[in-house]
Formats: sequence, C-alpha cells, structure tokens
Amino acid sequence: MPIKSRIRTIENYPKEGILFRDITTLFKDPQGLQLTVNTIADRYKDQKIDKIVGIEARGFMIGTPVAYALGAGFVPLRKPGKLPAETISQSYALEYGTDTIEAHQDAIAPNERVLLIDDLLATGGTAEAACLLLKELGAQIVECAVIVELTELGGAQRLQAHGVETFAVVKY
Repeated sequence: MPIKSRIRTIENYPKEGILFRDITTLFKDPQGLQLTVNTIADRYKDQKIDKIVGIEARGFMIGTPVAYALGAGFVPLRKPGKLPAETISQSYALEYGTDTIEAHQDAIAPNERVLLIDDLLATGGTAEAACLLLKELGAQIVECAVIVELTELGGAQRLQAHGVETFAVVKY
C-alpha cells in the first residue's frame, strides 16, 4: 500500500472548507512509518547529507528517523523561545499575520549539506523561511523533502531554487 493511501483526509478541519491531511494514520502504522522513512532515506543515501533539518513539529517526527537511517545529525527548527542556546531567526508571512522560526547559531557548520524535511507543503512560506535561515547559517541545501504536497497552493514554485521532492502528492 503506497504512502498516500495511508494518509487520512478530514473535511472541515480546522475550519469549514478545509481538507486536512492527517499523517498520524501514516505514522501509527508500523509498515507505513517504515515505508516512509525508507523511501526518503533511499532517495538521499548517496548524497552525503550531513544534517537533516526538521520544521516544528511534524518535521521532527519524520526527520529524526531519516537522520538515523542516513547516519546524519538532526537539527530542529523551532518557534521562538523554545531553544536554550543562542539562536538566529527568520520571520515569514501567513494568511493571518506572521510567524517566526529559529535555529541554534551553532546548529550547522558552513558548507554542511542539509536536507530540509517537513510533513506538508502548502503555500511554501514556512519552508522558504527555513531555507533563508539555513542559507544564513552557511548550509548547502540539498533539497526540501515533504511527505504531502498540496499542489494547487503553489508551494513548490517558491522553493524551486532548492528543489522539492514530494512522497505523496495530493490535490487540495
């Protein structure tokens, strides 16, 4: 059974008219979780990835086992105030305001090869901010990997310079 078929769609969540793609059904299924981690790791196994970077919070869930499978380190990108050491931050626009993500200043050494991972790509604002933050740290972004892409929202176009790989494309 493919990755896409293990993702639940919930209508009208978190508000009317939204089709929410719920990956908890993928992660609770042992074969689904293994399939996802192995599929992502297989794509990047020969690309000499130094660090996997996961965006809070579901990017942590998939990023950590992929890092383990690749023998790479894991770096979390978090909301402000969640990291204990000195951080750098990047703000980005949302439909309803702005948000910010942060990383430790020493999380990535200059020229380290990183793979950015998140669960879902919609408009691409968060991932674009993550890429800007990673570039500021001196990272070489290998690619942006997502489990689900909502193609009609155009997020992949915002990330073209870095490349995007999607493992379960769904229509919005």
